[in-house]
Amino acid sequence: MAVPSLSKAERAYIQASLQASPPLRADGRSLLDFRTVLLETGVAPLANGSAKLNIGKAPQEGGGGTEVIAATKLEVEDVETGDGVDGGRLVCTVTCSPSAYPHLSTNALDELQYDLTILLHQTLSHPTLHPNNLGILPHKKSWLLSLDLVILADAGNVVDALFMAARAALWDTKVPRTRPLQYQSRKAGDALKNADAMEVEGLPEITSAFDTRDMARAAADFELPDYWDEGEVLEGRDRWPVCVTLNLLPPSHFLDATLLEEASTPIRLLLAYSFPHKSQPNLQAMRFIGSGEVVLTQLKALNADGEKYARSLFDSLETKLRDEDIRRNVKARDKFAVR
Repeated sequence: MAVPSLSKAERAYIQASLQASPPLRADGRSLLDFRTVLLETGVAPLANGSAKLNIGKAPQEGGGGTEVIAATKLEVEDVETGDGVDGGRLVCTVTCSPSAYPHLSTNALDELQYDLTILLHQTLSHPTLHPNNLGILPHKKSWLLSLDLVILADAGNVVDALFMAARAALWDTKVPRTRPLQYQSRKAGDALKNADAMEVEGLPEITSAFDTRDMARAAADFELPDYWDEGEVLEGRDRWPVCVTLNLLPPSHFLDATLLEEASTPIRLLLAYSFPHKSQPNLQAMRFIGSGEVVLTQLKALNADGEKYARSLFDSLETKLRDEDIRRNVKARDKFAVR
């Protein structure tokens, strides 16, 4: 990712501090400690789901840290015309605010946005994570779930922040319930039998236009019994992954790097894991950033460590998300009681 340039002396000083015994970090954390993570859901009133996340905000200063906002929006797509996919689809987009990367040129900013978009989209749109309630009418209508993320500030570890914000927004997403509408059409070649027929001498048989027997029925459209912000949660929302970035500085590694620490790290390993309920963890994505080599034996150990860190992050995030659900339900109940 985009990091500030450092002189060789600065880089060597930071590396030596991280490799010291005990390790020294500028903010006093241990190698495996995360900075403070602040999360709030339901921050975008017109979205189907939303979240705002900050890593490393300074309480005294009231600002700083890596900040990401994520929002989802559901739109109806027509499967028959080829615009949509039967069963629905998910599309991710990452936008980088120029104020978060003032040292980057326009072209470099576009490349960063593209790389982050590809990483999230390929991971979150994988078939193993696909929700089963994005379909509306089989082979006709489906939901397009757009997940948009904006990086408002980057103080390091932006990939982990993006995945956490994405998971929170998807967790918060409500899919409106749909009810199919049917029309009736007479089966070709079928003759009406018996009732509603009038026989007039010398005239052909006349039938009632209100006769509904022997008619074929098919769902042609749908209606929404819910309001736009109501509905059911995304199916399988416990499967959405989290990412942990291992900053490799042999013989050790560390988590949640600041910008200066990222600039001093030769190689970083991104590991995205999902933890389905009552199932084995799944490694959804793995990517190296930087120059350097990792042998197979090291990779196996790093993978095991990454799964352990991801599980801890996943559990903490889920606890916070459930607390957010309770907070919003209580708020909604109190608002209704006042009315």
